[in-house]
Amino acid sequence: MLERKNSKRNLDDPVIYIVDDDISMRESLTDLFRSMNLPAEAFASPEEFLGQAEMSRAGCIVLDVRLPGVSGLDFQGQLERAGSQMPIIFMTGYGDISMSVRAMKAGAVDFLSKPFRDQDLLDAVLSAIERDGVRRREQQRHRGITTRYETLTAREKEVLEAVIAGLMNKQIAFQLGISEITVKLHRGNVMRKMEAKSVAELVRSMEQSREHLARISQTGPSA
Repeated sequence: MLERKNSKRNLDDPVIYIVDDDISMRESLTDLFRSMNLPAEAFASPEEFLGQAEMSRAGCIVLDVRLPGVSGLDFQGQLERAGSQMPIIFMTGYGDISMSVRAMKAGAVDFLSKPFRDQDLLDAVLSAIERDGVRRREQQRHRGITTRYETLTAREKEVLEAVIAGLMNKQIAFQLGISEITVKLHRGNVMRKMEAKSVAELVRSMEQSREHLARISQTGPSA
């Protein structure tokens, strides 16, 4: 069970952001989450949320579809364009199939019709927080790979690319115009700097990291 912390706020500490113009709903949900030791903060409008919430923080957003001004579905698009990657759980008292399909296609975790059971909402929130944690850990891993890659010299990067391509030391030496012993030295440096225990692990981590970056460039930061 997640616990509330009284120490300095950490962006990795999950929070549940509630956005609903109904004060009774905001208070009810805030009390529900806090009774389960789940930190929660409530906002009456998208504008209030954007002005006060830390969108880079871990957690999820519980968002009402019917909001004054912009709809929750439109606000979902605004959040994505603003760079928010927090999972969203929608609530509505007037939900229909087309709205839920649109929300889910845009990346919503769940779409709950009011009135809903507390347990259904709690299950959705815990699932969203876990999903966000997996995403953040994956991003951190890829950032680590990128950071370590940048410590390589230009020659070491050339050797690494050749290793990824499946070339043997002798082939790499011929391609780069250096001795096989020098290739072995560079390979050793690459393995050490990239913190890889085997060539297979090195190749796999680089390929996965590049696939991750390619997905982000194609679909945006929420990938």
